[in-house]
Amino acid sequence: MKFVISRNELSNLIRKIQNVVPQNAPIPILSHFLIEAEDDQLVFTATDLTVGTRCAVPAKIHEKGSLSLPSKRFFQLVRELTDQNIEVVSADSEMAEIKAGSSRFRLHGMDKAEYPALPDLKEATQFTLPSGQLKDLLYRTAFAVSKEDNRYVLTGVLMRIENGKAIFVGTDGKRLAKTETDIPLSPEFSGEFILPLKAVDEIMKMLADDETATIYLTDDKVAVESGNTILITKLLSGDYPDFEQVIASQSEVGMTLHREELITLLRQISLFTNDSSHSVRFSFLPGELLLTANCADVGEGKVSMPVNYTGEKIEIAFNPFYFLDILRHSKDETVNLGISDSYNPGILTDSSKSLFIIMPMRLNDD
Repeated sequence: MKFVISRNELSNLIRKIQNVVPQNAPIPILSHFLIEAEDDQLVFTATDLTVGTRCAVPAKIHEKGSLSLPSKRFFQLVRELTDQNIEVVSADSEMAEIKAGSSRFRLHGMDKAEYPALPDLKEATQFTLPSGQLKDLLYRTAFAVSKEDNRYVLTGVLMRIENGKAIFVGTDGKRLAKTETDIPLSPEFSGEFILPLKAVDEIMKMLADDETATIYLTDDKVAVESGNTILITKLLSGDYPDFEQVIASQSEVGMTLHREELITLLRQISLFTNDSSHSVRFSFLPGELLLTANCADVGEGKVSMPVNYTGEKIEIAFNPFYFLDILRHSKDETVNLGISDSYNPGILTDSSKSLFIIMPMRLNDD
């Protein structure tokens, strides 16, 4: 195998797939890239056996072939090189000679035959979406996914396909984000696919706004292909909790909130919450929203903003950081908040097909 590629192209290619390589590989070969030189392109593959990705770029291929090289050390070397072009030559499958200007290196690899093959997608159901749209759907939901391993099924984003729609949901039990879009699939096709958060993060990184994404669906895997990159992930197993009942709950009171102003006030008032139990009291008064926080170790804070509310006083407590997360993942100038009382969740919506739910906290007496 022999190829020549620009250092910038090679760096960008590796950067796209580097995060898929496991930190502590259970099998030594998984800490490597599979590098394949074929026709006029160079193909890099990385996998951790749950998430796998393949990326191809044009390169000057002088001799076809393939080999496996340690990803971290190879990437570090490429970043340190200063010559514009890099030449890689391999006479066998376990040693590569790397040339850049007057520099010469020999890097040990492993037998490429040991590298796990990525799954075949020939039988998969597929549909397409603009890459920017898919990225936005994942962005609006992934932030709410649980980071706790003991809630395994909640550590991924649910993609539910039904009635010609793709519905995306993320929740950790304390907040929920849901959005949806129409897709070019038969209304008869349905299924639920729970995507691991690692896969979702990597998909969002690979998607460019000016491209088209193809989504492949099988019983136990989902793949996304866009531009010169494809990512394939195994799905999380288990039954996703029924979230429709929470969403269906009716809010008795609705109001419009200026998003940027509320973000500013929540960032201020959150400084006066307790580190162990973040809680801010939302007091809705005629024409005004009053936010208060009281912490014995820190002090107290009060901020307010005008709102289009005309009813009786309502008080409810929310985690300000969860509320901020929701506001940051909406792009509108204003959001609509619906509440019923101190004990039922708040429901936020904007002009998109997105809906966010935040559970209330215990309302402490001042």
